[in-house]
Amino acid sequence: MKILNILANIANKFSFMEYIDMDPSEGIATQQINKNYQSNQIVQANATGFGAASDDFMERGIDLNEQLIQNKPATFFFRVNSDAMLGAGIHIGDTLIVDRSVPPRTGKVVVAILNGEFLVRRLQMQTHSITLLPENKKYGAIHIEHLQDYKTWGVVTYVIHGL
Repeated sequence: MKILNILANIANKFSFMEYIDMDPSEGIATQQINKNYQSNQIVQANATGFGAASDDFMERGIDLNEQLIQNKPATFFFRVNSDAMLGAGIHIGDTLIVDRSVPPRTGKVVVAILNGEFLVRRLQMQTHSITLLPENKKYGAIHIEHLQDYKTWGVVTYVIHGL
């Protein structure tokens, strides 16, 4: 609801108000959306924005680097070419944002190097062992042996994919 009010405030600045019905109890944008539907047809959705929609954002735009990257020198982008992490919402063709400065912990999705090959898996660390878990039943867990060439390369912080 807050984002709808912010959008209505932006509309005020561009003189669109003659086309939008005003109802203080529902908010300007809500009234415009709801007027064509029966009350039982309306599905509520919660949405949040990046900060307030101020003149600042309108002039300079939203910088995704500011929003998604915490440590620029340690951040890398990877293109996914496997369906091993579908259950985590990571699809073939997605872009991963990987931060090498984030410490790997159990439960985090990581980019790992195993025997010279990059893998994306969920990390499970126990006292004396490491397991890389896929999120697709087609693949099995990988238990890291002491003699294997293994390194956790970085932690996945964001996934970007189209809809």
